[in-house]
Amino acid sequence: MRSRTFVIALMTAFLLPACLAFAAEPFQDVLDTPAAPSRLAQKTLLVGVTVAGKRIVCVGQHGHILYSDNQSKSWTQAAVPVSSDLLAVSFPSPQNGWAVGHDGVVLHTADGGANWVKQFDGRAAAQVMASHYLGRNSCGSCHDPGGSTDVKPVGAETAALMAEMQKFLDQGPDKPFLDVYFESDTTGFIVGAFNLIFRTTDGGKSWVPWYDRIDNPKHYHLYAIRPVGRDLFITSEQGTIFKLDQAKGRFAATKAPYAGTFFGVTGKAGAVIAFGMRGNAFRSSDGGANWQKVETGVPVGLMGATVTADGRIVLVSQGGHVLLSSDDGVSFTQAKLDQPLPAAAVAALDGNTLAMVGPRGVKVQSIK
Repeated sequence: MRSRTFVIALMTAFLLPACLAFAAEPFQDVLDTPAAPSRLAQKTLLVGVTVAGKRIVCVGQHGHILYSDNQSKSWTQAAVPVSSDLLAVSFPSPQNGWAVGHDGVVLHTADGGANWVKQFDGRAAAQVMASHYLGRNSCGSCHDPGGSTDVKPVGAETAALMAEMQKFLDQGPDKPFLDVYFESDTTGFIVGAFNLIFRTTDGGKSWVPWYDRIDNPKHYHLYAIRPVGRDLFITSEQGTIFKLDQAKGRFAATKAPYAGTFFGVTGKAGAVIAFGMRGNAFRSSDGGANWQKVETGVPVGLMGATVTADGRIVLVSQGGHVLLSSDDGVSFTQAKLDQPLPAAAVAALDGNTLAMVGPRGVKVQSIK
């Protein structure tokens, strides 16, 4: 008994001061904590990748953003003001880019990805939505970063809408933006969990919610937003795909003969490919009105896609598969790789080279 008492006393002597010191440390929100430099950033979890001119830009966990100007021979870690996990990145031009991720964070760069600033986050998003739809700033004296004055008239759905907006305010910045797409240096969309969708026409200085401009009454997650030809698509859950009706200014829903989640969409004019869980892929040749299943031969999730400079459609999987189509997505063949890399996203560097990111970091892969 004496021995046991001594051990407890010894542990208390060492651990209690440490616990008290830890408790005394002020809480630092990841939204207010810059990403820490890491020599291993290029080998840790990266989730999004794109090309900015001739530069490769990758984003991932802990606010890591990396860029390479020599096709991955060397990498530089960007200066990032947050340490939230980042999920997607879009560059409409070599200098201007946007990245999004957890905590509703939206980052912008004006120098090709070397330095980033925070434009928006989940705290501001909830306030902007309440101000836009309910005509009030729900945090009293808080400034509305979205700058929206387009207050919607309240009708029969007032109670439901107020409840939804209050939920966003009460829950705080816990919802991620899952994807971002900018068609130009001024105009773009961000989409995310539980029907989150915003649009900007001034380069992210202000954001307007499109929560009521998408046929998504069950508030499915919005996983990806991508253009195919002249159309703009959003992929979601339960086999649901949304297409922007330019005339009406809203996203209309279409359903594929599939009950699972679509993680992304890609393709070319006349050939739209939606892909998702368990190797499922569906093709539409009529702008999303009808969908036909494409056999991929892959049993795991298809996570990312791109189109190469020579027009081939590429799908990558979480199991390391790289699928290539030379017939506009009618059929796919599996590329032979020396060292397959489980992939979360892919970008085409030219007709025969891909930049792939995933849990093991980034790799530039040649394909034939």
